[in-house]
Order: sequence, then C-alpha cells, then structure tokens
Amino acid sequence: MSYQKPTAGSKGPAERPAKGSAKGSTKTGAPAGRPDGEAAPASAGKAGKTVTLLSGGNPQIAKADGDAPVQDYIAAMPGWKRDVGRRLDALIVGCVPEVAKAVKWNSPLYGIEGRGWFLSFHVFTHYIKVTFFQGTSLQPLPPGGTARSGAARWIDIREDEPFDEAQMAGWIRQAAALPGWVP
Repeated sequence: MSYQKPTAGSKGPAERPAKGSAKGSTKTGAPAGRPDGEAAPASAGKAGKTVTLLSGGNPQIAKADGDAPVQDYIAAMPGWKRDVGRRLDALIVGCVPEVAKAVKWNSPLYGIEGRGWFLSFHVFTHYIKVTFFQGTSLQPLPPGGTARSGAARWIDIREDEPFDEAQMAGWIRQAAALPGWVP
C-alpha cells in the first residue's frame, strides 16, 4: 500500500474500499474480516472499550489527534503485534520527543507540528508495516517499495524476524528531520 499524498477530493490511502466491495463489508454486505459473515473478533482497548478488528487484525479506531487514540490502537493490536506496537511507539517518542500523534485511516501517524507526518504503521495478518513517507531520502534505504510507491518506503516486521531497533531509530530520526506528508 502506498502512502502517497491524495489529490484534492480523493480519499486517503487506507480509506479506499477494496475493489468490488463497500468500505467495511464484503460483497454480500456481511461484516469484513471473516468469510463466514461473522463480525471480526473484538479486543478490549483502554478502559474496557471494545474495538473491532478489521481484516488482517487491524484495529478500527476513530480518527482523532493525540496520544490517546494511538494508545487505544496499540492496546487493541492482536497478540505479538501489541508488544511491537508498544516498542515502536516508545522508540519514536524516544527519538523525537516533540512528536505529534494521530490515528487516521485506521493507522497511527507520527509527525512534527507544522511539518506533516513522517511515519505510520498498519497491522496486517502476518506482519506490521512501518511506512516512512519520505523513505527514498533515508540512508540506508528501507527495503519495501515499488515503482508506484513514490517517495514512500517501508519495512515489514514479522513475529519470527526481530527488527533492528538501532536501524529503526536511525530511520526515525532521519524521517523526522525531513518535510513530512501533508494530507
């Protein structure tokens, strides 16, 4: 998934419905996430809030600015991904203490006030994708990207493949120093 800046009137990257389906549902109108038409399993976020898990286990959190919705998103991440989400959030805050946070398009975003977003992560079935919006400017270049990715580059974090926190910290610091993505 590319996180290129949407054009005027277009939807953001994760707001686009899947081809042939309405947002949040399958072709039959059943809730997304399970082929049997049952709602995706829910998990408890902070303060016992029930959070719907979308396709791939991605928590559905209302769009909002600030740390609280990001912490709700992380608390609702399933299984091993929750611990990785906590580690990522702590690493980002440690590298960029003045970081601004929000949840948009069912993904936590991190940025610098007045300069835009520099990083996002998103839960998929078997991994967490950490996207750097100006990733082509980072050294070394993060491994994920396609011809259609524009400047965005990413790294996929999988359960059985620990990520290099020192390398991630270097990318975070570099990304925070660049002009960010402004939706």
